[in-house]
Amino acid sequence: MRYLDQKPQSMTRNGRRTERAENASGIPLEPFYTEEDAAEASPVLGTAAPGEFPYLCGIRADGYRSRLWTMRQYAGFATAAESNARYRYLLERGTTGLSVAFDLPTQLGYDSDAPLARGEVGKVGVAIDHVRDVETLFEDIPLDEVTVSMTINSPASILLAMVLAVARRRGIPFAKLGGTIQNDVLKEYVARGTYIFPPKPSMRLVTDVMAYCASEVPQWNTISISGYHIREAGSTAVEEVAFTLSNAKAYLRAAQAAGLAIDTVAPRISFFWNAHNDFFEEIAKYRAARSIWARIVRDEFGSTDPRSQMLRFHTQTGGSTLTAQEPDNNVVRVTLQALAAVLGGTQSLHTNGKDEALALPTAAAARVALRTQQIIGYESGVPSVTDPLAGSYYVESLTAQVLQRAEALIAEVDDLGGAVASIESGWMQARIAESSYRAQQAIERGEAVVVGVNAFVESNGEAPIELQRIDASIEREQVERLNRYRAERDADAVRARLEDVRAAAAGSDNLMPHFVEAVDAGATIGEICDELRGVFGKHVAEAIA
Repeated sequence: MRYLDQKPQSMTRNGRRTERAENASGIPLEPFYTEEDAAEASPVLGTAAPGEFPYLCGIRADGYRSRLWTMRQYAGFATAAESNARYRYLLERGTTGLSVAFDLPTQLGYDSDAPLARGEVGKVGVAIDHVRDVETLFEDIPLDEVTVSMTINSPASILLAMVLAVARRRGIPFAKLGGTIQNDVLKEYVARGTYIFPPKPSMRLVTDVMAYCASEVPQWNTISISGYHIREAGSTAVEEVAFTLSNAKAYLRAAQAAGLAIDTVAPRISFFWNAHNDFFEEIAKYRAARSIWARIVRDEFGSTDPRSQMLRFHTQTGGSTLTAQEPDNNVVRVTLQALAAVLGGTQSLHTNGKDEALALPTAAAARVALRTQQIIGYESGVPSVTDPLAGSYYVESLTAQVLQRAEALIAEVDDLGGAVASIESGWMQARIAESSYRAQQAIERGEAVVVGVNAFVESNGEAPIELQRIDASIEREQVERLNRYRAERDADAVRARLEDVRAAAAGSDNLMPHFVEAVDAGATIGEICDELRGVFGKHVAEAIA
């Protein structure tokens, strides 16, 4: 492939755009692509059709022709009752799947009355303390008909146990439940920070969920391995693919070490990718990731089941690309990002609200975000053809570049001992931090234009927009409900079930059955996590040199 000699130049602010010699991943960009470039990419990518290994062009031969992607809007704030109202609002307007956002205390395994929870209850997601909260969260929502995704990691197994307890109370067989828990704790250590326990027991919780669901909840996706947060932390698109798939390899090794067969576990693994602004690179990223994963699962882990080799993924538009300045511009950004995800073959999609750089989205902003997906799905004509950009000289060349660079980076992680070792040493975090620094410097120097922020800035200010606000009374009322709940439950039964949890954690039993019984008896998420902290300890991050 041809390379340009000139260095990247700034884009001027007077509307004149100068050429760029490479993109943010450092991939050289030609001013024009020819059949020769695509031919050079072909041996790297292969020529399989959609639905055929290595699934470069998509995991289904008919793409979206028979079924659109799941329009899964991410939502959750304040109390379970208020979040439930938002879910029903979205379902009434055409959302086809729910994705639950939890507040920070819930993500960190604390009850709403814990000292460390003060000031955070219900702020960035819904507050969940016990199974009754989950009953309220999904009131009038048929769990056997609507798939539910929960963005929760360290205590993911406990939140899943609460959903299972609610289903059991409603008489819904576990086999009829469909949904996803993120359950991807490795990226918490590297990119996000909402970890609780050290890596080894955290990985045990992951494999316990895998083993339990394989026999009891067969339609549940037991882990959604996230590149989204790695990208939000500042990685490039290539690093997003490489580090996410390296983490995925670590989970497969952990499953094998726990005695689980690859073709038992891998079909219920899904992925969670970001959608950023570089339209064509994002499309190339999804295509490359599918191909790399198919080869990893088949060639490195010996899978013989095509379902294991298919990379199924959810996409969310890039939160870090949204701007507080001129928030209406975010509608355009989200539209481009969503279209890239669809052209890349996503299985489900969340589109951000235009106001999310300022606050949790209002109902009106959430409606526009959903309508963005629906217009792409029903008006654009894009879903009529599987992988519409297949054969594009530029897209094929770019896909090959992303694939080769990601594979080289995966090999580098392997040489360091794998994802866990590279995280424990701080190597992966340092790589992401370096990329984040370079990206920010490019913005500050004006080499990367952010419209309305460092270029084309309005001098006369902007009209304020309506924002979602979480009233301080939310926390007080949640704590009052929690205290009433504790007073009404059978304290002896709760204590007995918590002792079972502690004994199982200290031994080798699968923890999931004990979690289900504990939450059904009335134990709170904080009480269960306290038992686990007593056995597993808490993880404290070391400073990176």
